[in-house]
Amino acid sequence: MSDEENNEPIQLAPGLAAALAPPSESNDTRGRRGPDPLAGLRSWVPRTRLGHMVMNGEVTTYEQAVDSGFPIREVEIVDALLPDLTDDVLGVNMIQRMTDSGRRVRFNVLCVVGNGDGYVGLSVCKGKEVSSAIRKAIDKAKLNLIPVMRGNGSWESSEGPGNSVPFKVTGRSGSTRITLMPAPAGKGLVIGDYGRRVLTLAGITDVWARSAGQTRTTINFARATFNALVELNRTKITDGDRERLNITKGRKMQ
Repeated sequence: MSDEENNEPIQLAPGLAAALAPPSESNDTRGRRGPDPLAGLRSWVPRTRLGHMVMNGEVTTYEQAVDSGFPIREVEIVDALLPDLTDDVLGVNMIQRMTDSGRRVRFNVLCVVGNGDGYVGLSVCKGKEVSSAIRKAIDKAKLNLIPVMRGNGSWESSEGPGNSVPFKVTGRSGSTRITLMPAPAGKGLVIGDYGRRVLTLAGITDVWARSAGQTRTTINFARATFNALVELNRTKITDGDRERLNITKGRKMQ
């Protein structure tokens, strides 16, 4: 009996299983933009306790990693547990500064990542080269993932689940304020372009939005939208309201 138990295969996280699969079974990466995240998983040597748990198959989902209480400090953990993350570079700005040695040029990159089903992260990073700054911003955004609270809070909608915000919430960054309000199914994302791209990766499909302040600032507009999603998680909700508004947090498990 013990020999049969020892021969049982270890269940690995989805990203690790895809990275360690034979080449014939792995996904075709031709046409991929940027480095292949699976390449990093193949040579990954965990440095934290949570990383060893993921590598040994003790943690196979992102929800288990969050519930473990250990901080997520390795990008490979996110790649292993959420391999379907998509990144979107919202803006690349060149910053010039005159010094005694000459003109110093650096790049400011705004990036958002998400799986389109309840998880999104946003970050701003600087670097001397565009490619390294983008890579750094993507990695930092993966470590800043938050679960997105979704529900059906519009009086125009019929009862049932929804992919809108459950109630009105406001996020702020600098002088920019973005207020997200529940919208009925099929309305779409009534918000500016950068806010729309953040909400799309977060898995929200219907929302009304109202903005105030200096909304032409790309970084503040995207950050204010992201901060509004953060404020959703800070709101205390009763079990009755959670059931009435069909609120889900994070991925919708089938």
